[in-house]
Amino acid sequence: MARRCELTGKGVMVGNNVSHALNRTRRRFLPNLVNVTLLSDALNRPVKLRISAAALRSVEHRGGLDAFLIKQDDADLSPLALGIKKEVRAALAG
Repeated sequence: MARRCELTGKGVMVGNNVSHALNRTRRRFLPNLVNVTLLSDALNRPVKLRISAAALRSVEHRGGLDAFLIKQDDADLSPLALGIKKEVRAALAG
């Protein structure tokens, strides 16, 4: 399972641990991923996703999963999220 947010595409970043003597060793900065179940108003069903805590706040700020997916760029979304976005568009259009 990749350490990548399914809604924003936020992933692992790399950097250095720097000691007092300025010795540098490589390290990884992992995103704060949480497993959540979000309710889709358009689909009338829950959707399980693995997203970052920042993305969860963004979803709430934009007014729910459906509004977030409609505004989000397709390049950032995972294949699962793209499928949900397509279903949401179809449900809102029909």
